[in-house]
Amino acid sequence: MNVIDLLNNHSGTAFSFEVLPPLKGTGLADLWHTIDTLREFDPLYVNITNHRSEYVYKDLGGGIMQRTRTRRRPGTIAVAAAIQQRYGLHVVPHLLCSGYTREDTEYMLIDLQLLGITDLLVLRGDKAREDRAFRPTGDGYSHATELLAHIARFNEGFFVDGTPIPTPAAPFSCGVACYPEKHEEAPNMEADLEVLRKKADLGAQYAVTQLFYDNRKYFDFVERARQAGIGIPIIPGIKPISKLSQLTTLPRVFHCELPQTLVSEMQKCRTDDDVRQVGVEWSVAQCRELMQAGVPGLHFYTVSATDSIRRIAEQIY
Repeated sequence: MNVIDLLNNHSGTAFSFEVLPPLKGTGLADLWHTIDTLREFDPLYVNITNHRSEYVYKDLGGGIMQRTRTRRRPGTIAVAAAIQQRYGLHVVPHLLCSGYTREDTEYMLIDLQLLGITDLLVLRGDKAREDRAFRPTGDGYSHATELLAHIARFNEGFFVDGTPIPTPAAPFSCGVACYPEKHEEAPNMEADLEVLRKKADLGAQYAVTQLFYDNRKYFDFVERARQAGIGIPIIPGIKPISKLSQLTTLPRVFHCELPQTLVSEMQKCRTDDDVRQVGVEWSVAQCRELMQAGVPGLHFYTVSATDSIRRIAEQIY
């Protein structure tokens, strides 16, 4: 079964979460800790993020700096396979436009099929740090819709050059991202919803939202999506605040608005432990309201928040 089948066959609100591959050379201990901490809540699936390469500078001495590309978090496919083998969990690796050519994408699809991994979260991904705007790598794709079209053609039995696949394997199923407060590059919400509609038309079976802290944003977004003819499940993405510094970094990085009530409570905190407590309480209330509204699942972003997510899950599941 794929994610949409698991969602359709699940009673109540499903639990899922996202993890990062470890930094290059650091091993899997932290990743196993995250999964061991959360697996008792019976996750429907686990997402594994993907990360493009980036430029780093090495001091060669004598005032000479060498610029090279490196991938700080390699191994998305390998990590997905390792989680599947170690825990038997349903895994959903991210597949990106960012940093990959069309041939790179094709090879990843082949590798994933060989491993029996056929669920994907399809994303454009972030621009390179050195670029002012997103640029594809080589002949790679500029939009998630193009990547979805590539996957659909692969599912039909054709390589990217148009030649037939001699022995087609199980087709891929895809989820996508969506943005209750609008993607940062979209001119308006109507344009952003049109992109989501195109993703659904190209075969996306469900969408997971960017993190948000005001449930009205989610409910309004879902209503507008339904009015626009978008019928796929829309799963809310949740990230509890765990550090006071996130009051400024989260809105800047994820282009989300923090409710003033939450900000006021956070500003009363003297330590990050106090912040984590407020973050847990806010997320519990947020999740309970979403669950009462019948959302298909809650998808948690675990970076710097694993212990908080455990405390939340203990109260709502």
